[in-house]
Amino acid sequence: METSLSAEHLQRTWHICWQAAKGRNLLADASMARRIRERLLAAHEPRGRDLLYYLLMPTEIHLVCKLPVDAKPRVIARSLASLVARWVREIDRTRGPVFAGRYHAHPIANSTALQREVRMLAWRPVAVGLCARPTYYTRSSLRASMGLDRAHPFDAKALLSVFDSSIYGARMAMRAVIRGRPPCVELREWELDRGLALAMGAANQTSPLVREVEGAAAAFVAAGGGEGIDGALQLLELWVGAAVGLHETPSLKQVPGAAGSRARALVAGLAVQAKLCPAAFVARYFQRAKATLCEQMAASRARPADQHLLATPPLQILREAVALRRGHRKHDDLKPVPPGG
Repeated sequence: METSLSAEHLQRTWHICWQAAKGRNLLADASMARRIRERLLAAHEPRGRDLLYYLLMPTEIHLVCKLPVDAKPRVIARSLASLVARWVREIDRTRGPVFAGRYHAHPIANSTALQREVRMLAWRPVAVGLCARPTYYTRSSLRASMGLDRAHPFDAKALLSVFDSSIYGARMAMRAVIRGRPPCVELREWELDRGLALAMGAANQTSPLVREVEGAAAAFVAAGGGEGIDGALQLLELWVGAAVGLHETPSLKQVPGAAGSRARALVAGLAVQAKLCPAAFVARYFQRAKATLCEQMAASRARPADQHLLATPPLQILREAVALRRGHRKHDDLKPVPPGG
């Protein structure tokens, strides 16, 4: 059963992360990992703060912590970022930004979400090519939590208590959680949702779009594969086409008449609602005028049948769209190959 991580202890759990600016190495000096770790531990000494997990990489810093419900992540994030930036500049002997942007802070609602976060963080060094297995990476608290590094100055009890009441049981449960590598789509969705990667859209190469996405938008982009935002729009096309009776249409771009206008307006409306991309990008994707598409979107929002479709939960749409895509691919595989093909 899922348990709240805020109401139970009058604390709120956060994942806070930073990404290095291009060309910067946050661990360029051999002492940097130790200095950052010591600063993290010191920052969580005050009553009501608990450091659950940390991960230090050359281009990223992650920490999972519990803070009092009335405390904001910036109480830790700003002081840590300021110190690390100063240390890195001293080592590099160059001015300029050290981090790619401000920190990202993501609330973690319950124990199930926290266990998933630990799993994704454990596999992060593997995903970026720093090691072959999660427990091989030494610049995180994972090995201490698993009992593999007893000399590590990190108290793992706060994290282990989320998995089980006994230390042995907690470590066994933790091993089970991180045993299997997350699928590539899940890893991609997580890094998009945490602001560690940007979603890109080509829209026929005429006006590229690069932006941060989160939530349902991150899930759509991850499921869209290498085509980014364009791939996510293709999934919405599939779902809308099935919903309005255009099952046999591979793309809504060329569907003429009122049926095509309605379908394209629905795709645009769903994309904007999910914060996937602005209507202007959808217009370029469909090779239509933005003003025309916006008029059609307004008409769609006023149409009772379309209101029902627009109210569909985004993740439900994604599940059904992925199933439709799978079905289309199976159908294509079963098509007879023409002679000489």
